[in-house]
Amino acid sequence: MLKSLGLAGAALLINSSVMAQQVEPIEYTLDNGMKFLLMPRDEQPNIITAGWISPVGSVNERPGITGVSHLLEHLLFKGTDSIGTTDADLDQQYREELTEIREQMRAYALDVQYKRMHTGEIDNPWDPANDTDELRDLRAQMTEIQDKQAEITIKNEFDSIYTGNGASGMNAGTSNDFTIFYINIPSNKLELWAWMEADRLRDPSLRELDAERFVVIEERRQRLEATATGKLDEQFDSMFWVASPYGTPVIGWMSDLMAYTEDEIFEYFETYYQPANLTGVIVGDFDPEDAESLIESYFGTLENKRPKADPMVTHSVPLLGEVRFSGECECQDQVEVRYRSVPFGHPDEAVFDVISDLLNGRTGRLYKSLVEEKEIATRASAGNQSNHFAGSFSFSATPKDGKELVVLESAWYEELERLKTEPVEARELQKVKNGQAADTFRGLTDNSSLLFQLAITEAFGGYGYLNEHPQRIQKVTAEDIMRVANEYFRDNNRAVASYTRQSNGEVKLITMEDVKASLPAEMVDMMTQQLSMQLEQMKAVTDAAELRIGLEELDAAMESGQIPQMMKTAMDYMKQQVLEHIKELEAAGSTPASEGDDQ
Repeated sequence: MLKSLGLAGAALLINSSVMAQQVEPIEYTLDNGMKFLLMPRDEQPNIITAGWISPVGSVNERPGITGVSHLLEHLLFKGTDSIGTTDADLDQQYREELTEIREQMRAYALDVQYKRMHTGEIDNPWDPANDTDELRDLRAQMTEIQDKQAEITIKNEFDSIYTGNGASGMNAGTSNDFTIFYINIPSNKLELWAWMEADRLRDPSLRELDAERFVVIEERRQRLEATATGKLDEQFDSMFWVASPYGTPVIGWMSDLMAYTEDEIFEYFETYYQPANLTGVIVGDFDPEDAESLIESYFGTLENKRPKADPMVTHSVPLLGEVRFSGECECQDQVEVRYRSVPFGHPDEAVFDVISDLLNGRTGRLYKSLVEEKEIATRASAGNQSNHFAGSFSFSATPKDGKELVVLESAWYEELERLKTEPVEARELQKVKNGQAADTFRGLTDNSSLLFQLAITEAFGGYGYLNEHPQRIQKVTAEDIMRVANEYFRDNNRAVASYTRQSNGEVKLITMEDVKASLPAEMVDMMTQQLSMQLEQMKAVTDAAELRIGLEELDAAMESGQIPQMMKTAMDYMKQQVLEHIKELEAAGSTPASEGDDQ
């Protein structure tokens, strides 16, 4: 009885804190329209996490320039007119000469190489292996200029200036809906950050454009084409979204990556990275008055060079019937059932989030039913993804002991029927709400986590979401769950992907080299160190049941979109190593720990 009262009291305190939660940054907007959210706090003394976000990603791209948001993210690390070179004037000359050659090569490719492709003479108009003598000559001229430019280029100077001044974790990320740049800096280096980032936004050089194209192309090969399910997932996404721009891969279609021009990249940059389209966020140990003065001095001089970007027009075309996609791969058999759900901020988003938590976790419905009771799956999870303009909800599972995928799919529909027809019991629903409240509370304690939440929610419509969404979660009822399940989880609103192992095929193991190749160059060292540390910690765990709980949490985070797409190979590698350790423990006779009490 005392233990029950203690849990109830703790839950009440958590719920009260979340219901009363008010994240209230200082808002500061410059005359040029650039907005800043300032969140002074001393939980991490002498440290600031600072960054800026643009609400631009693959959904803003048109056919012909897909992947430009991601490529531009890469290029913005290459320096500016003043950073990254020992001779700015000569560097500018080389860039202009390279631009002229690129234009000649593009015109030739469109006029000659595409005709050769259409007549079946070659299969790829951009592949150097298919060059004519004219293209080989132009490529040789380009290489000669690039070699000269390399002599005056200071590699990674942007990063070295930061790290030389005590900063760490400089990084960026591109998604369907946004691109964000961020870094941790000492409190006394805020002016350095303001100068560096304002210079990056004012005069990006796009230096090493040609080399970076091939880096992105190789990244695409490693993330999608060389992974077990990458190309299948890409085609399934395209089928699921139909006309919606969410069907466009963030990294872009291969046919576009070599095609767009430098002028198109600059036009895209000046449209979506102009100050009126940006939000800066500073979280940590700083004086807001000093910050406002620095913001005004550095970012206040940026200019809007183009008209405001057009609003999003294309939207999701409703599915008119069930869509099915099947394929073979060097992978474990697996099934996914995906539904159209709702975008960020929709009244039903909170209901979908609650449904996801009802289904997931060691004590969630999917594990109890498919893994423990029916023993038909080794893994089963579900997740809601509420993007800026559209959303999706997915169930996925892998079979146990050769069970057919159709058996897992049928079990999923049985769980859906429960959601549609049986009200969730009050205790089970409150447990989910308590978990959500605790997660929300923890997510506000770290500078970096708070920066991400402030930046993304503001880019999507307003940081007030951080205060409002937890309250919506707490107000979700059993009737809401039944209504949403019946309204959205319909046969004609779903797409099903079934992947089976190739005949006589073996599961392809992911190596650390695959992980390194899948990451942007600036992330490789940091991520490999973190993975090594996590693997060491994992090997020290001797309870297989505890490890499986960790796997379920990781699956749920991946399903819900909490983990960026660029991290997929790294996370798959981590899962692979954990599963191997579990096999070793179970072979040695490890016994699962007893279940803890429900919250």
